[in-house]
Amino acid sequence: MSSVSVYAGLFLAALAAATILPMQSEAVLVGLLLSGYTPWLLLTVASVGNVLGSVINWLLGRGIERFRDRPWFPARGAQLDRAQRWYRRYGKWSLLLSWVPIVGDPLTVMAGVMREPLPMFLLLVTIAKVGRYLVLAALTLGLS
Repeated sequence: MSSVSVYAGLFLAALAAATILPMQSEAVLVGLLLSGYTPWLLLTVASVGNVLGSVINWLLGRGIERFRDRPWFPARGAQLDRAQRWYRRYGKWSLLLSWVPIVGDPLTVMAGVMREPLPMFLLLVTIAKVGRYLVLAALTLGLS
C-alpha cells in the first residue's frame, strides 16, 4: 500500500470518527505508529481530519435547530433544550472534552447550535484533539 493511501485512510478515519458516525481513529493511528510511519506526519494528518470532522458537526449544529419539530428529528425538543441548558452552564470550555468518546461529538454539534464563534471553537477543539493524539502517540511509542 502506498504511503499516500495510508495517510489518506488515516485522514478519512479521523474525519469520520469526529462526526456523529460511530467510528474510532485511535486504533488506526496506533497501528500506523507501530508500523513505523512518520509520527509527526501521522499526528498532523489525524489531527487535521479529526478537527475538520468536528467543524462538520459545528456546521450541522448551526442549521439543525430549524428541524427540531420534525418527526424524524433524532432528538426530542426536551432533549435539545436540556443539551442547550448544559452548554449554557459549562460553555465553550466544555469543548476541551470534545475528544471524549460518546459525549465529544454531541458537544461539537451543540456548540454550533449555540452559535459558538468558529475561531474559539477551532482553538479549543484543536487543543483537545491534538492533545489526545499526542498522549496516545507518547504512550504507544514509549511502550514499543
